[in-house]
Amino acid sequence: MRVTTEYRPIPHEYERLDESEMERRSAELLAALSRRRSVRAFSDEPVPRVLIERAIESASTAPSGAHRQPWRFVVVDDAAIKSEIRAAAEKEEQLNYDGRMPKEWLDALKPLGTGIEKPFLESAPYLVVLFAQTHVIGDDGESRPNYYVFESVGIAAGFFILALHLVGLATLTHTPSPMGFLRDILGRPKNERPYLLFPVGYPEEGCSVPEIERKALAEILDWNRPPNES
Repeated sequence: MRVTTEYRPIPHEYERLDESEMERRSAELLAALSRRRSVRAFSDEPVPRVLIERAIESASTAPSGAHRQPWRFVVVDDAAIKSEIRAAAEKEEQLNYDGRMPKEWLDALKPLGTGIEKPFLESAPYLVVLFAQTHVIGDDGESRPNYYVFESVGIAAGFFILALHLVGLATLTHTPSPMGFLRDILGRPKNERPYLLFPVGYPEEGCSVPEIERKALAEILDWNRPPNES
């Protein structure tokens, strides 16, 4: 990647759309995303690698602090490594469910049907581990900080989920805690911290998901108005 050290403006390629077209696209996008669900049962059917690569490229279009792009996606398709990751994740989950997580947290998880066993970490054809780069180490050995790292990586994660869903793939934002074992198993450098683990693939035939509802617009949106205005 070419790194610039000064401001070099270029023309912005922007297409102004008719408002009716904007509304049509926004309605189509909402309809598509309303069907998105996190999946915990995956088919072992192969997925073309190009779909994973393009989803990661799409994620990398996300904005980031000072344009540092502080993310690294590591794709795992080796059965032995997936098995090792599952064993380590389930070991941490056992500790979580046996007392590390408070009762309130466990109660909140019950409607989702989660548990200690994570078979999707082996059945999904790909595991994509997203790492956050806290700083960059240059060729000269000097350390250069990144900025707004976790905010930036969180946005990229959202772009990744969107990209997968829109091409017909399923995923899950898996967060085994703590996640340090991922860096050890995958041999990642110390300037990278595990952020999210995504199993990626097609849903298993007959796959079911929890019966849950999303908050209505009125529950998540407030138009800021002066206090005396109704």
